[in-house]
Order: sequence, then C-alpha cells, then structure tokens
Amino acid sequence: MAEHGAHITTASVVDDQPSIFEVVAQDSLMSAVRPALQHVVKVLAESNPAHFGFFWRWFDEIFTLLDLLLQQHYLSKTSASFSENFYGLKRIVMGDQHRLQRLASAGLPKKQLMKSIMFLVLLPYLKVKLEKLVSSLREEDEYSIHPPSSRWKRFYRAFLAAYPFVNMAWEGWFLVQQLRYILGKVQHHSPLLRLAGVRLGRLTVQDIQALEHKSAKASMMQLPAGSIGEKIKSALKKAVGGVALSLSTGLSVGVFFLQFLEWWYSSENQETIKTLTALPTPPPPVHLDYNSDSPLLPKMKTVCPLCRKNRVNDTVLATSGYVFCYRCVFNYVRSHQACPITGYPTEVQHLIKLYSPEN
Repeated sequence: MAEHGAHITTASVVDDQPSIFEVVAQDSLMSAVRPALQHVVKVLAESNPAHFGFFWRWFDEIFTLLDLLLQQHYLSKTSASFSENFYGLKRIVMGDQHRLQRLASAGLPKKQLMKSIMFLVLLPYLKVKLEKLVSSLREEDEYSIHPPSSRWKRFYRAFLAAYPFVNMAWEGWFLVQQLRYILGKVQHHSPLLRLAGVRLGRLTVQDIQALEHKSAKASMMQLPAGSIGEKIKSALKKAVGGVALSLSTGLSVGVFFLQFLEWWYSSENQETIKTLTALPTPPPPVHLDYNSDSPLLPKMKTVCPLCRKNRVNDTVLATSGYVFCYRCVFNYVRSHQACPITGYPTEVQHLIKLYSPEN
C-alpha cells in the first residue's frame, strides 16, 4: 500500500504540468497588457499634451516600474507571475528535494526570485528598447538626405542587416522549445524558465487553501511598530504592497476588456473600424496663440519656426500641418517624439517632404 501511495504522489508531480494552451494563454495575457495601456496613454497625450505628454515620453520606464512592483509582489506571495497566477499556475524550483512539500504561499527562493524578475521585467524592457533603436536607425537611414560615409553609419547599416537574422534565431529558439514541450521531451515551454531554474505547475488544493489563509492572516494582523525606522519600513512595505495589489486588481478586472481591445484592433477588423469611425478632417487647434507676437510661430510664413531662417527642404508634419526645414524638424522629432508647435505625439514617418514647381 505504501508503494502504491508513493507511486501516486510521484505521478502527481508529473501530472501537474500545464498544457501548451495554458502556458501560451498566460504568455499572451501580459503581451496584450502593454499595447493596450500604451494606446490609452497615447490617446490621453494627444488630447492634452501638456499634462499627459510626460507619460507618453516615459511610458516604457513607467510601465517597467509598475511591472516590477506587480511581478515582485506575486512572485514573493504566490510563487508565480501575475499571468501565471491568473491561470492557476505556480513556479516550482528545479532540483529542490522538498518541492513536494513547498507551497505556493511560501514564495520563491531569493535566487530564483531575482532570476525570474530579470527575465520577466528587465529582458522585455531591453527588447523593447532594442526594437525602438532598430526602428529609429532604419528611419534615419531611409529618410536621411545625406549618404552614409562614416564608420559608425557603416556599422549600424551592418547591424540593421544582421538584426532580422538574430531576431529570427531568438524566436526560433522559443518555437523549438515549445515543440519539444508539446512532445513531452522537456518540462519548460520557454528557455527563460530553464535559465531561471524553475518550471510551471498547476496550483493544488493545498496551495489554494494556504494562499487564502495567508491573505486572511495578513489582513487581520496588525503588529505595532517600535522605532521610527521600523515604522518607515512598515509604511513603505504597505505602500508597495498596496500599489501591487491595486495593479493586480485592476488588471484582473480589465483582463476581458484587454481581450476586447486586442480583437478590436486586429487586422481583420480594421476595415470595419475605419467605416464606423470615419470622421471629417478636424479643424486646426484652437488653443494656440496665433497673434503676431507669439514666440511659437514666426511672422514670415517662409521662415522655419525652429531655426528662424528661410526654410530649406520644406517638410510638413502630418500630425499638425506646420512646415519646417527638413533637418530641423527631423532632429527635433527624433529627440522629442512630438511636434515643436502643438506638442502632439509625432514620429519620423509623419514627416512629408514638400515639392514646389521651382525645385
């Protein structure tokens, strides 16, 4: 009987491995959060650049900070990331002899916790920054009117040529790992989990009961703090926990709304959206000062608002309609991602070269 019971216990460790559909679903959840929040921030920045332009310019850093608080809270409290916990999964330490007795409420060990945070938060941030750098270099190479001559320009052209192959190898690595996971050859659907020293498993009844008991105990426990340092530490801990809890609650409530946004902005619905949201061309912005003494706009219409000289290579911004010198507006937009007159969010691809019969 004891041997039979040991066999059942050992099998349960293997059977708790989630299916490929569960792990792909939890991966897609966090990948849908960033573009949805980015779209909301972009709409706010376009409606009021003065108040919300800061959040658009520093969106990556703000999102990474919030993501760090969220993931650290869940990894230390539930042994899982936010999306993994949402789908009833947990991270199990590989090579841990006591993994059968370890509950999700105990949290991850410090080593696996730091590795998990690095791969969940820091690596996606660096990947987004690298993609933006590649996009910026491509735009500069495409829209630049001067041919490359320096070693740096030759280097980044070689970098742009090699990047697609490096990215393909990276994505292929993940695809091969998922195929091996489907065939039952490995216990990790992602190479990053193996590098972090963990694998995914389903929450057990004991895990759920322990998590509920821990949550109830934390809400009822109120220990008086002694010294000022302890009070400050307790207040900071409560503040961080409150922010993480607010983020998790908001994301849990809005997860279905995010799925709706993902469907709404899918490629197959774009034609329908265009017909439903087709509006006439809006009038020029009325909140600007158009007086002749305005510091924003020059008195002469042929003068560039940035360099205050006669325009060279006239270029218009599609987001605002104002005309500048190509070199002036290209450098400004590349640095600030905004129109210098209206402050509207702008990218380099919004530059339109103007041609006249004279040139």
